[in-house]
Amino acid sequence: MKTYTYTEARRNLDHLLQEASQTGAVGIRRKDGRLYCLEPVRVNASPLSNVQGVKTDISKTEIVACVREGRDRTL
Repeated sequence: MKTYTYTEARRNLDHLLQEASQTGAVGIRRKDGRLYCLEPVRVNASPLSNVQGVKTDISKTEIVACVREGRDRTL
């Protein structure tokens, strides 16, 4: 983990955030010697969570019939 001074971190916050995203974490050391770790938060979201739905005039029964027909063709 690469460590930066507090002053460097303040001046280059965007660079630090990018580096933390790429490497997993960066350190920030204050003048009094305290060390802090800056790391990205891992979000456990589904990759499909941003997919928008589509409005159709097809009923649930018709959709199920299409899926079954497709499965029957592959067997």
